[in-house]
Amino acid sequence: MKVLLSFLNFTGVGIVGWGAVALGAVSLAPFVLMTGISVPKVRPRRWAAQLDGTKDWRLFFNTLFWNLNYWDSASTMAGEVDRPERTFPRALAVAVVLIAASYLLPLMAAIGTTDALPEEWANGYLADAAGIIGGGWLKYWIQAGAVLSSIGMFEAQLSSGAYQLLGMAELGLLPDVFGRRATRFRTPWVAITASTAVILAISPLGFDDVVATANFLYSLGTLLEFTAFLWLRATRPDLKRPYRVPLPLPALVTICTVPSMFLAYVCVVAGWRVFALAGAHTALGMGLHYTMRLCRSKKWLKFNTAVVA
Repeated sequence: MKVLLSFLNFTGVGIVGWGAVALGAVSLAPFVLMTGISVPKVRPRRWAAQLDGTKDWRLFFNTLFWNLNYWDSASTMAGEVDRPERTFPRALAVAVVLIAASYLLPLMAAIGTTDALPEEWANGYLADAAGIIGGGWLKYWIQAGAVLSSIGMFEAQLSSGAYQLLGMAELGLLPDVFGRRATRFRTPWVAITASTAVILAISPLGFDDVVATANFLYSLGTLLEFTAFLWLRATRPDLKRPYRVPLPLPALVTICTVPSMFLAYVCVVAGWRVFALAGAHTALGMGLHYTMRLCRSKKWLKFNTAVVA
């Protein structure tokens, strides 16, 4: 199934993008109906109800973070977007509102209209709540929407990873072969194939391990991005940028501090299995980096030398 879904990426970012929009609309529509139908049935007192017991904050923050991260993945496809300095801020602003509403409103509807016990809130319960609110048809629509949403996320993440490999090849960080594009669709077919192979390789891992490890590695990467962002603004303020955040350096430091504290927390609370997996991936990445440097210096592989990072 993963191999079949990967073929859509070979047709181009435009088709993947509009396909994701269509899948998103179909996936979000039942939640809009669920929220609307629930309005006369909601009991606001249920929103503030508290139950005794231990709260698993690590699981909560890991799940929340996994659902709301990877915003920077869109940057890898900036070269395929018309006027990214104008398009990206607008798209991100709309996406933040839509995503926040798509999580908050259905949860408020489900909590406010049902008296489910905590143990009932397992995977798939939101669809059960929709069935209670609107009937079986709404439950099945949300279940189908969950499948379509997963397909859309898969396609978007595969595109992001593939174009990141393409960019690394163009910068001379990876062999030139990763920069090859298909003749007809101009898509990086080698990078897409390599990204699909990585996805297939990690498929046997458990979902919890994948989420926790992805969060850990993403947190480390984002902390490096924040550091580089602030360092470049401080040392090279006049550098030409596709988009410049219209704030002074002290404000940028303040903005980056809050998420950095959260990212550090995600790293600290990770378990030993996550540390082991993340450590192995980090070591693999560092080993690959130095291997590529050796291959470039010895000319064992062909690299793009126009721009070498």
